[in-house]
Amino acid sequence: MSAELVVAAYAEPRLRQLFPWVGMWELHFSRCTEQRWTWDVPYIGPTAAGPGHAGPYYVEGPSRTQKIGRADTAQEAIAMVVERLPSNCGPAFHGTPEELAVYESGGNL
Repeated sequence: MSAELVVAAYAEPRLRQLFPWVGMWELHFSRCTEQRWTWDVPYIGPTAAGPGHAGPYYVEGPSRTQKIGRADTAQEAIAMVVERLPSNCGPAFHGTPEELAVYESGGNL
């Protein structure tokens, strides 16, 4: 994961509200703070894996079968994610995805 990508994500206020997590050199964003994190926000990965790799990037998601596109820069990749954020996105809910679902349905925790 490149520092450029992390800095670009942090500079975007809507992504800064979410819980970032990293897996398989990819930068993911969750709407909750505890595992198992949510998988309803697109994620960004490098086209060539390895520490410090900087662009180009691929943007996918929210599931692994949904290919969004390729971005030459971190800023382009971030913009692709922001364009596809769920309407109910942010700030991150303190808890698990199950607790988030209960909260969003109006149930009691």
